[in-house]
Amino acid sequence: MMHDPKLTADMVPIIKLARLLGFPYSWISAYFNGLNFGRIADVVKGRRFTEIPPAEDLPRDFPKRR
Repeated sequence: MMHDPKLTADMVPIIKLARLLGFPYSWISAYFNGLNFGRIADVVKGRRFTEIPPAEDLPRDFPKRR
């Protein structure tokens, strides 16, 4: 049985910045090995980890737009 990755505080700044930059949920989910869209939405909509600000930069290995 497959399990979704657990949302951790380390993921939150990247999720917030990626959404601010307009990256789709699917790219964010793929970067975090299948993180559930609902967990991404929890962060984006301010239901979880509200105290954590967006990252200043995306990680080097985050997908790049062409």
